[in-house]
Amino acid sequence: MKKAIAAVAFGLTAGLFATGASAQATLNGVKQKGYLVCGSNTGLAGFGLPDAQGNWTGLDVDLCRAISAAIFDDPSKVRFIPLAAKDRFTALQSGEVDVLSRNSTHTMSRDTQLGLDFPAINYFDGQGFMVRKKLGVSSAKELNGASICTQQGTTTELNLADYFRANNMKYEVVAFATSDETFKAYDSGRCDAFTTDASGLYAERLRASNPDDHVVLPEIISKEPLGPAVRHGDDQWGDLVRWTHMAMLNAEELGVTKANVDQMRSSDNPEIKRLLGTEGKFGESIGLTNDWAYRIIKHVGNYGEAFERNVGEGSRLKINRGQNALWTKGGLQYGIPVR
Repeated sequence: MKKAIAAVAFGLTAGLFATGASAQATLNGVKQKGYLVCGSNTGLAGFGLPDAQGNWTGLDVDLCRAISAAIFDDPSKVRFIPLAAKDRFTALQSGEVDVLSRNSTHTMSRDTQLGLDFPAINYFDGQGFMVRKKLGVSSAKELNGASICTQQGTTTELNLADYFRANNMKYEVVAFATSDETFKAYDSGRCDAFTTDASGLYAERLRASNPDDHVVLPEIISKEPLGPAVRHGDDQWGDLVRWTHMAMLNAEELGVTKANVDQMRSSDNPEIKRLLGTEGKFGESIGLTNDWAYRIIKHVGNYGEAFERNVGEGSRLKINRGQNALWTKGGLQYGIPVR
């Protein structure tokens, strides 16, 4: 009996040790390499797009830069790997990338069947439609019998089928492997309408031969909570990614910006002190220094700053904050307390 109990105890201890070791695998690997490998979009304005010199910008890109800043005190220690929709989850599962930050929708099947976790939602979105103005269509419910360009291997394709079935309408799907192929097909006139996340519609319209000839229809036909993904089982790494986003949200709510973060380090506000690491040891719990959030804000800024420069009213996309406003301003973005 004693041997059996001892064996069970040893097994539990070994299991806990193994779990503890694997829980730090990604962070340790990133530190050893000296850089973060971020799975990004192949090119989506406002979210993940390289310029002619290979410099990446976008809301999803800024999240990866913020993670790099938290770890290395340097937002540039990131290598971006452009991934098509059909390849993105395999690349994460195989370890080709450390984090996937590529406008990916958090769904139950992806969460439970692919061995992935979605630590945060950095953009609340929904699927919509774009058509040419000359088509004379003002509602998606007028698209009965239309040909629709969409991308293969995405929730977009599934939502499209659900929407037309629910509204007892017929359509012809024209599907392509990549977002670039899909939009080019629409722009060249191979289909009547183009469907993707609403944020993507605004981004892709900028690439049209004549952007003003196209209109985004008012209907939003799905919930698309977009956010970074990590491998399941590496809890510490998932926590680090989650709290990077939360730090940026909390900073915005507390009025801490890239410009005033140094001044704010002398604040007497307990929430700001905990956020910036002048009180408490919250960084240690995610394997980082206690000034981890200060580093993020100093190098990248708060969530509102990242949103505005990449996709907001001051950017080329001119997207209203809407659902992505802070909860204090009628939106869904809610920073969990650093406490």
